[in-house]
Amino acid sequence: MTRVLITNDDGIAAPGLAALAGAARRHGFDVVVAAPAREMSGMSAALRLEHTSVRRTDAGLAVDATPASIVGLAARGAFGEPPDVVLSGINRGANVGLGILHSGTVGAVLTAANGGLRGLAVSLDVLLPGGDLSEPPDGELPWRAAAEVAAGLFDEVVAAPPGTVLNLNVPGRVPVAGLRTATLAPFGQVELVIAAPTSDSFEPGLERSRASAPGSDVDLLGEGFATVTAIQPPAAVAMPFIPAQRQPAQRQPAQRQPAQRQPAQGQPAQRQPAQRQPAQPKVD
Repeated sequence: MTRVLITNDDGIAAPGLAALAGAARRHGFDVVVAAPAREMSGMSAALRLEHTSVRRTDAGLAVDATPASIVGLAARGAFGEPPDVVLSGINRGANVGLGILHSGTVGAVLTAANGGLRGLAVSLDVLLPGGDLSEPPDGELPWRAAAEVAAGLFDEVVAAPPGTVLNLNVPGRVPVAGLRTATLAPFGQVELVIAAPTSDSFEPGLERSRASAPGSDVDLLGEGFATVTAIQPPAAVAMPFIPAQRQPAQRQPAQRQPAQRQPAQGQPAQRQPAQRQPAQPKVD
């Protein structure tokens, strides 16, 4: 039986965690739920190397750690048999475009991939139409519908090569128009802004991005499609230019020249021996 770790960055009490765990159990997985004891959104793949407490709850194990730390602990047997697959979510809010860099939901599955595990990050778009950051309450969001979309990918994730990571985003309105493979948008769903700057402080905030990239996760999600994108942990890529291989310079020993002695001030200069000229024969 496939062993699955369910985690998130919204915390052990989040409704999305319960929905994803339920879908995994109905699928027949051997499930262990271990999630942060409190919200850890925006932690990316951060690790905390410190004393870690674990508390049992009705929802699962509440761990005083980041999502990535929980994955690392699970992979080393901290919560029983190590998992084969990590399911992370369902996050309250989309994780799309380059914004996934900051996501604790995505950071958990990227950490899993670093350890050779397979992972699926699941997020539910909660932004209402209208261009602002308005969000409905948890009770009005289609958590179960999002979990069912995720369940449709479970078998593919299990059968994928080790280290495979899929990032799934589900629209917050039902019915879902369908599932589409998408590219990562070169921007996020929201962007950082600075408000009320003064000479010694500023107020950071977020506003909705107005950018568009056809075929991207941001655009397709806005059209009502669930989107899935294969991603990977950081890796080396080809350089845009290849610098010449530089050899360390060979130091040549300095050639010492005999020092030219300068006459001391007030001392007569050394005389050079006169060159004797051969005598010329006398001609009468």
